Amino acid sequence: QLQLVESGGGLVQPGGSLRLSCTASGFTLDTYAIGWFRQAPGKEREGVSCISSSGSRTNYGDSVKGRFTISRDNAKNTVYLQMNSLKPEDTAIYYCAARPARLCVLSSADFGSWGQGTQVTVSS
Repeated sequence: QLQLVESGGGLVQPGGSLRLSCTASGFTLDTYAIGWFRQAPGKEREGVSCISSSGSRTNYGDSVKGRFTISRDNAKNTVYLQMNSLKPEDTAIYYCAARPARLCVLSSADFGSWGQGTQVTVSS
């Protein structure tokens, strides 16, 4: 059974950093593009970043460009999201999702398998 588990969320002060992890079980990640999405209370789900199956191509949402970095370690079946210079508006539940394709797109409709999410709160 395909399963994704996010970890690494928490409470951080503005300007701080967090690294989220998305670990797969029941399948190997190396044939899947992986995306990170987030949803804040009362807002629509937003595409944050995605990475191709090989890791050679990445996409970022405009609101996180220059601050967040996505990477993957297929040997560990894990994708990471390094978040720096965090802002209060980054507060949301962060989800990872898998797309059985080589290339990635920042569209939640293209991802069929989702994790349960991890809460990120940026507050002083």
